[in-house]
Amino acid sequence: MRIAIFGATGRVGQEVVRLALAEGYKVSALVRDEAKAEELIPGADFIHGDAMNPEDIKRTLRDADLVFSGLSTDKTDTLTKAVPEIIKGMDEAQIDRIVTIGTAGILDSRYEDGKYRFQTSESKRKKTFAAEEHAKVYEQFLKSSLNWTIVCPTYLPYGDAVGEVRAEADLLPKDGNKVTVGDTALFAFHELLQNHYVHHRVGICY
Repeated sequence: MRIAIFGATGRVGQEVVRLALAEGYKVSALVRDEAKAEELIPGADFIHGDAMNPEDIKRTLRDADLVFSGLSTDKTDTLTKAVPEIIKGMDEAQIDRIVTIGTAGILDSRYEDGKYRFQTSESKRKKTFAAEEHAKVYEQFLKSSLNWTIVCPTYLPYGDAVGEVRAEADLLPKDGNKVTVGDTALFAFHELLQNHYVHHRVGICY
């Protein structure tokens, strides 16, 4: 089985690549810098290109069974330009399962109906650009025919997987304040295979 991965050299993406390779999956990784990718995630099949380029996306999706995206905003609109092309490419390639990494800001507010967390005092972040971009991506998936899941970690420090992650569909579990990169990658990888939260954002934390 082959997994197409976007954002493969990002914090969560490279951990997902390592998990997939360790479990015997083939990995197609779209990367901008092959030398960097070879150093970080040896063993993947690299496709040199740009996540906003439809042809590069098609090459990455070729022969894939599942898709993971760890693309982030990077203070640009890369995410909201790339995801519609990924959705289109998946439709054309007849691939229907994708897991992406979002942010806890786009989970539903627990206390204010009809609002995202980033629109309320539940979110501690003052700058909302990243959350707004991730919300647009969520809304794009809602309109798609894909079997999507958006994994939404709260504060995300570097660290290995330690287990005991709490998860809740569309909400951040109460009193959650962090989850490591390692545990986020492990949760996302398992969700890609196990399909517990299809058509949901899922809040994760300790």
